[in-house]
Amino acid sequence: MPWSRDQLAQRAAKELRDGFYVNLGIGIPTLVANYIPQGMEVTLQSENGMLGMGPFPFDEDVDADLINAGKQTITALKKTSYFSSSDSFAMIRGGHIDLSILGAMEVNDRGDLANWMVPGKMVKGMGGAMDLVAGVKRVVVVMEHTSKEGASKLLKQCTLPLTGVNVVDLVITDLGVFEIDKHGSQPMKLLELADGVTLDEITAKTEASFVSALR
Repeated sequence: MPWSRDQLAQRAAKELRDGFYVNLGIGIPTLVANYIPQGMEVTLQSENGMLGMGPFPFDEDVDADLINAGKQTITALKKTSYFSSSDSFAMIRGGHIDLSILGAMEVNDRGDLANWMVPGKMVKGMGGAMDLVAGVKRVVVVMEHTSKEGASKLLKQCTLPLTGVNVVDLVITDLGVFEIDKHGSQPMKLLELADGVTLDEITAKTEASFVSALR
């Protein structure tokens, strides 16, 4: 059975490490804030100028002035600090963020990422995605394996405008987990399957080439 949105966030949270500075993208990645392992020190950073974000608030704790880059209300911590977006992007571009967990519309087997627009549809802009994939030390993508029409989103060649080339290290879909060698020396590797998903099923729904590391 495919993983739910919360299960995807829980699996992505396994990529966190103690002491990491982490940027979470819009959508499913924001849920990762609710699954940081107890006792692990992880500092969340947002492009709009906030360092040290807590989990989503309960209704009685909502503060409309506290939002993340996706304009969702969040909570502050005792260690939270605030600064300009230019300082925030300087952190990202300077390589000071250890991990970014992002959503995507398409990823190919060489780590190319398309996650910011569909031609013909109005968008506000790329936001911080291009800076994140270029400046962050490790990029993890969390997404559904197929589109609403059933087409694979793990491709041999992305068809949508790219956010970055050879930038994705790990892809977590609702069907499984793939490791990408963005330097191109190794093929994309299937590391895990969601509970109840078979190798035949994930193969049939994946356009990109991959090898299985499953035993």
